[in-house]
Amino acid sequence: METYDPNKNTTEVRQASPRKMNLRVLVFSLVIIVLVFAVLYFVFGMMAPEQA
Repeated sequence: METYDPNKNTTEVRQASPRKMNLRVLVFSLVIIVLVFAVLYFVFGMMAPEQA
Protein backbone atom coordinates (compact mmCIF):
# COMPACT_ATOMS: atom_id res chain seq x y z
CA MET A 1 0.00 0.00 0.00
CA GLU A 2 1.48 3.30 -1.09
CA THR A 3 1.17 6.03 1.51
CA TYR A 4 2.18 8.95 -0.71
CA ASP A 5 0.86 9.64 -4.19
CA PRO A 6 1.93 12.93 -5.80
CA ASN A 7 -0.93 12.66 -8.32
CA LYS A 8 -3.68 12.93 -5.68
CA ASN A 9 -5.22 16.28 -4.85
CA THR A 10 -5.98 17.43 -1.31
CA THR A 11 -9.56 16.14 -1.40
CA GLU A 12 -8.48 12.65 -2.44
CA VAL A 13 -5.80 12.54 0.23
CA ARG A 14 -8.34 13.29 3.00
CA GLN A 15 -10.81 10.57 1.97
CA ALA A 16 -11.40 7.72 4.40
CA SER A 17 -10.78 4.09 3.65
CA PRO A 18 -13.64 2.68 1.55
CA ARG A 19 -13.39 -0.62 3.46
CA LYS A 20 -14.04 1.16 6.79
CA MET A 21 -11.20 -0.75 8.47
CA ASN A 22 -10.75 1.88 11.18
CA LEU A 23 -14.43 1.68 12.14
CA ARG A 24 -14.26 -2.11 12.19
CA VAL A 25 -11.28 -2.07 14.56
CA LEU A 26 -12.96 0.47 16.85
CA VAL A 27 -16.23 -1.48 17.01
CA PHE A 28 -14.52 -4.82 17.69
CA SER A 29 -12.29 -3.24 20.33
CA LEU A 30 -15.28 -1.66 22.06
CA VAL A 31 -17.20 -4.94 22.07
CA ILE A 32 -14.23 -6.83 23.50
CA ILE A 33 -13.70 -4.23 26.24
CA VAL A 34 -17.38 -4.32 27.22
CA LEU A 35 -17.33 -8.12 27.36
CA VAL A 36 -14.19 -8.14 29.53
CA PHE A 37 -15.73 -5.69 31.99
CA ALA A 38 -18.98 -7.69 32.07
CA VAL A 39 -17.09 -10.89 32.87
CA LEU A 40 -15.08 -9.13 35.59
CA TYR A 41 -18.28 -7.67 37.07
CA PHE A 42 -19.99 -11.07 37.27
CA VAL A 43 -16.89 -12.82 38.65
CA PHE A 44 -16.40 -10.29 41.42
CA GLY A 45 -20.15 -10.21 42.05
CA MET A 46 -20.21 -13.97 42.62
CA MET A 47 -17.19 -13.79 44.93
CA ALA A 48 -18.73 -11.15 47.16
CA PRO A 49 -20.08 -12.34 50.50
CA GLU A 50 -23.84 -12.56 50.93
CA GLN A 51 -25.55 -9.50 52.37
CA ALA A 52 -27.12 -9.99 55.78
